[in-house]
Amino acid sequence: MTLKRPIQIALLGCVLLAGFIGFRVWQGPLVPAYQLKTIDLTQNVVATGRIVSTSRVQVNTEIAGVVLERRVKEGDRVNAGDVLIVLRADDLAAKAQEAQASLEQLQRARRPQALAALRQAEAQFAQTQREVKRRRDLFKADSISREVREQAENQENTAKEALEQARLLVASLEPGASEENVLRERLAAAKALLDKTTIRAQVAGTILTRNVEPGDAVQPVGKALLEIARAGDTEILIPLDERNIGNIALGQTGVCIADAYPNRPFQARVNFISPTVDPQRGTVDIRLKIDPVPEGLKQDMTLSVDIVTAERSNTLVIPNDALLSVTGSQAQVLAVQNGKVVRTPVELGLRGLALTEIKQGLKADDWVLLAASAKEGARVRLAPQPIPAHTQGLSSRKETPVKFN
Repeated sequence: MTLKRPIQIALLGCVLLAGFIGFRVWQGPLVPAYQLKTIDLTQNVVATGRIVSTSRVQVNTEIAGVVLERRVKEGDRVNAGDVLIVLRADDLAAKAQEAQASLEQLQRARRPQALAALRQAEAQFAQTQREVKRRRDLFKADSISREVREQAENQENTAKEALEQARLLVASLEPGASEENVLRERLAAAKALLDKTTIRAQVAGTILTRNVEPGDAVQPVGKALLEIARAGDTEILIPLDERNIGNIALGQTGVCIADAYPNRPFQARVNFISPTVDPQRGTVDIRLKIDPVPEGLKQDMTLSVDIVTAERSNTLVIPNDALLSVTGSQAQVLAVQNGKVVRTPVELGLRGLALTEIKQGLKADDWVLLAASAKEGARVRLAPQPIPAHTQGLSSRKETPVKFN
């Protein structure tokens, strides 16, 4: 009797253990699963950009010369008309002086001389006219020969031609006449070239780079002497992956953090989307306007931009690793109902790298399995997994940073 009782207890234990194992087998394997919840979801596009001005102006020379002075350096602010560089060009100065001297010679010497010559020609012509009249009268009275009369007439014709030439010369030397105009244009051209030895700022802005020093020889074709960031709006240029351009719209706000000032975030607004795609990089340039501009920002400074593209309040979300057969806004999930796996179609909303909005097909507190972790119709036991903590209640990041080449 004593031996039978322990045996009975052992048998009972074996039966219970077998029953427990059988129950567990009937329940199915333990698989990881998410219990769906509603949270505030923000869809963001995250990318890397750089500070740029609305435009940059390259300063070049229009003439060849040697740099005599450089009056600005990087970081200097300039206004339109400020002198930036002075070139030495002695030959141009000599040409301008020569043109000025030619004009003064016309006005002070050649014109008075031509007027004097004209008066002399007029007097000479008048004298020959009187002599011709006198000799004709003498010829009529048979006091002189025909040859003597013709000599006087020839002298008159010669004096008349000289008078016409003197008049033409005076006319050509009058103020506003052709010769003076040619000399004035020659002087203006020489002065214009001479003025180009003084290189001035065409726009207001900030000097970004300088590539010359006094003594350098410069040519019209070559590297820019200076580069100026035009004064005006400061922007952020971002080469955005073309796959995400559908989420970007004008007016969207981004939170910006410069690598140099990680604790000083500021806002910017999308104000330009390029109409073309860079075929080499597969990116679309977008620009964000910064207003007001924080202190310390510099041209070409690198920063990260987090652009809010859409927001949902208290919406149902699912981790992306639970989605199957995603096509557009349609997908399937492995839901668990009464302990069995049921393949369930769902409609998707906002999508990101970590979380996606569920618009139809599931509800809060439903359980879904990780994709392809069990077969449809199988019984499973649930191993609860947390919703990804880095996005819960915060955001669904749509893009990793894009780096500049």
